[in-house]
Amino acid sequence: MQKIVFTVLFFISISAFAQNDSKFTNENKIYLPNIKAVLCYNSNKEQSLPVIMLNSSETITFSFDDLLAGTQNYWYTIEHCTAEWETSKISSIDYLGSFNDDRIINYRYSSNTARKYTHYEISLPNTQIQPKIGGNYVLKVYLDGDRNKPVISQRFYILDSQLAVAAEVTNSMQVENRNYKQKINFTINHTFPIPNPYQDIKAVVMQNFNANTIQVNTKPAFVRPNQLVYNDLNTNDFWGDNEFRKFDTRSLRYKADNVKDIYRDNSSVNVILFQDAPRTVGAFANQFDENGNFFIRNTDGRDDKTEAEYMSVLFTLNAPAPSPKGDAYVIGRFNNYTMSNENKLLYDANRKQFYGNVILKQGLYDYEFAWYNRDTKAMETKPFEGAFFQTENSYQIFVYYRRPGARWDTLVGYTNLSNKVSDRR
Repeated sequence: MQKIVFTVLFFISISAFAQNDSKFTNENKIYLPNIKAVLCYNSNKEQSLPVIMLNSSETITFSFDDLLAGTQNYWYTIEHCTAEWETSKISSIDYLGSFNDDRIINYRYSSNTARKYTHYEISLPNTQIQPKIGGNYVLKVYLDGDRNKPVISQRFYILDSQLAVAAEVTNSMQVENRNYKQKINFTINHTFPIPNPYQDIKAVVMQNFNANTIQVNTKPAFVRPNQLVYNDLNTNDFWGDNEFRKFDTRSLRYKADNVKDIYRDNSSVNVILFQDAPRTVGAFANQFDENGNFFIRNTDGRDDKTEAEYMSVLFTLNAPAPSPKGDAYVIGRFNNYTMSNENKLLYDANRKQFYGNVILKQGLYDYEFAWYNRDTKAMETKPFEGAFFQTENSYQIFVYYRRPGARWDTLVGYTNLSNKVSDRR
């Protein structure tokens, strides 16, 4: 019975790669169903956050796969954005010291795989695209040089480091939430004058590089000489959530972590995971995770990029629906924590069971289950995963400065920290 359901879901998920007529948005988004495994990170470390220093030797690595295989005419450009990810009202001449767009010419075909695909990759900055100011940027990939044919939009950051950010993770100051939430306190140390910190500075805090968790700080609790302190009792509280679930498909020759079965059907690879249960009751269980990340790996071959297989992965969650009006999703950085038909789970009310099939590239994956309440328009993981202040999470703080009279926001400070380890620039 499970294999029949799995095969039906697989057929639905791969049917008809239709052309998408959507318009670009300034968010991490894939516009065509044949595009998979989008990666964007600082080239110094795989799957690190896509943050690089301005005018340095650092680069951003960006790549994706096209399941239509063959060769497509993909072009790309980058656009500068405000702290709120709206397109900056400036000319490309203000933020680019080179051309406005370029064609992606670095591509390779898959080999020794059941499903054929083409792997595309670029590095930024390069000889064609050279940003010259710090800030938020969106990389936009489109087909045939036509920006009305969007393929991918991907956020990345260029840091013009001008100040330091000191931060800590602590328990929530709200008594009722001390066992469930984590609070971020931070201080901005600057050496240059900031005439109006309530207007000129914006500090954005994010959990696990999940854009759904963003909190924007515009008012410091204290303004001191060369210091802005953000430790208000009622701000920067985040649900601790739970450690991520995970599975391991680095090899398809044996069943590794959380893999129940692997079989091939009509030249496709199908993976069935063990059924998951809700984690809302009981004590917190500490386990190692990658804070929602994923890594493309293939230990059966020599090249992760072109020899890793594409798999149809069946997720199953044994849990009743939290409310009559809502939907469940499986999320992680592999799909930018977003809700789409591809990661939406079907619900069997008789069995009290959610299940869904997602096409993923072979490797290591963190994931969790989220519930979208159609009445409150809120998506949260607590109904399935619980929330614990002990959970190890990473937090990102981005500080933006708009000089008096300036027409754009500059990213002038950044830090990445967790409950256990701090990684500051």
